Amino acid sequence: MYRQDIAFRASARHICKVCVGRGVPGDLVGWIVDEFSGRLIVVISDSTVAPLHAEPLARSLRAKKLRVELLCFPEGEANKVRATKSRLEDQLFDLGAARDTVIVAVGGGVTGDLAGFIAATWHRGVPVIQVPTSLLAMVDAALGGKTAVDLPGGKNLVGAFHQPVGLYADVDSLATLPSERFIEGLAEVVKSAAIADVRLFRTLEGHVDRLLARDPELLEEVVVACLRIKGRVVRRDERERGRRAILNFGHTVAHALEAVSGFDLPHGHAVAYGMCVEGRLAIDAVGFPPRHFDRLRQLLQEVGLPTKLPRELSVQPLVEATHRDKKVRGGQVHYALPRRLGRMLTGDDVTVTLDDDTLRTAIEEIG
Repeated sequence: MYRQDIAFRASARHICKVCVGRGVPGDLVGWIVDEFSGRLIVVISDSTVAPLHAEPLARSLRAKKLRVELLCFPEGEANKVRATKSRLEDQLFDLGAARDTVIVAVGGGVTGDLAGFIAATWHRGVPVIQVPTSLLAMVDAALGGKTAVDLPGGKNLVGAFHQPVGLYADVDSLATLPSERFIEGLAEVVKSAAIADVRLFRTLEGHVDRLLARDPELLEEVVVACLRIKGRVVRRDERERGRRAILNFGHTVAHALEAVSGFDLPHGHAVAYGMCVEGRLAIDAVGFPPRHFDRLRQLLQEVGLPTKLPRELSVQPLVEATHRDKKVRGGQVHYALPRRLGRMLTGDDVTVTLDDDTLRTAIEEIG
């Protein structure tokens, strides 16, 4: 059994307790009992994850004599919208949830974003505990305080920064993930290594088989490494006014791709393709070595992620959709591009602006 505790400081005022390992739910129950006894605990999960993880957690908390309510919503990115948030808030009201309510988000990135946004706005902010059950959520979405819902024209356009008070990641829960969902999460793992940790990138290159076999020791190492990367970045720039933008490598194109696909394309697939396009942009824009670009694309292919544009989608709508990205400033699209594997631009001004023709050429080259 493994366990790693990390005290993540998002700002001078806020510390998030992070626990990564195997058998973590037991630690989570004990911590909630110690910290939040006598308060209403509302567990929010989706219809797929709830029977596997949220319901057992709720039962364990009730066994400790806590008042626990479980709220569910239909699974999928299509439900990360204002209507779902409103329905869940109406249910909170019916439960009599007050300012001392604690929200526990159990699930993937959709659940974490949605439940975190509810926590940010309920009575102007109540504590949220993130319990990620997907690899994508463990290594990225659950930490850092970004919460949001989607609009028809774009992803994560309505939201708030609201740091979790705790993050409990049980790598054993990854065994229940369908293969395609696990592989999707590897996109954010590769991204983390590509922007900030060349040693982690080499580890991934050298242990693809163990990674795909979901070796728990390796998964714990990978999750902790990714969380440390994100923690360092967010601590320096919690509200994404500068350095935090490096976390968006691949995401400008990825979010546009998700929007033009009607959010049918999995986030990890979009990020993988986005890194290919933006990696190609980086060669000319910031001197990203072609051999590093080849290694990036090769690793994505080896773990089973797509590196070409889906056939049913065309280039021009994708280019146009980048202008609806929330990072657009003064009509210009900003890209966070690597200078080499494990290294982004230095300082706080870490993005470059590129025109549509340059993007269009890169997309056509990648295919």
